[in-house]
Amino acid sequence: MSLTPPSPAPESAPAPAANSEAMTPAACATQLRQLFPALFDGAPKPLKLRIQADIQERAPGVFTKQVLSAFLRRHTGSHAYLVALSKATHRYDLDGQPGDELSEEHRKVAQEELARRRANHQAKVELEHQQRRNRATLLRDFQTTTLTPANFCALKGVPVEELDHLLEIARQEAQQAPPQAPQDRRPRPPQRRR
Repeated sequence: MSLTPPSPAPESAPAPAANSEAMTPAACATQLRQLFPALFDGAPKPLKLRIQADIQERAPGVFTKQVLSAFLRRHTGSHAYLVALSKATHRYDLDGQPGDELSEEHRKVAQEELARRRANHQAKVELEHQQRRNRATLLRDFQTTTLTPANFCALKGVPVEELDHLLEIARQEAQQAPPQAPQDRRPRPPQRRR
């Protein structure tokens, strides 16, 4: 039986996570920033294809496949990552070094996803503005009507039980500054000088 203590692990090898099964994607992100700051710290960079295998090779036992997959899905689906992907020319490895050239197809997919998200956001903003205008009209009409609340609701197509709530929201909104109209982001033609 040997009484010599075991030699310490080399400092370059990362220690396995105490409970990598319970690691959240956020904890995975923190760990990746510590292990590979050149790639994961700061602004997102397009990741080298099959980066998950590289991470598992360089940090064996630190991340489960499921945790790493969940983090990478979240990371590569983020707005900032898609913007970086749409503008970059190369993908980056774990050391932050440029590697393979980014394909035009991948760049185009990122641009299309960003456009889809902008359109969805714009539609949501426009719907919120329309609903606010509808509530303001409802309040104005209710304040000037001679109809009973039940008849007013029947005329407006509003359930009687929702009327008070809608009117209260409209009163609160009337006291707030009006929302900014959605911006049209198309470039305007230059104006002619007279």
